[in-house]
Amino acid sequence: MAKEQNAVKNDKKKAEKTLKEKRAEKKTKKASKSKSE
Repeated sequence: MAKEQNAVKNDKKKAEKTLKEKRAEKKTKKASKSKSE
């Protein structure tokens, strides 16, 4: 049971990380667009 709970926690952390990464990517894309224009 403890291992399963840890796995769920890790999944949630991974999901949060991907969300942050996606947001960071959007920011960098916007920045690069404004620079190229």
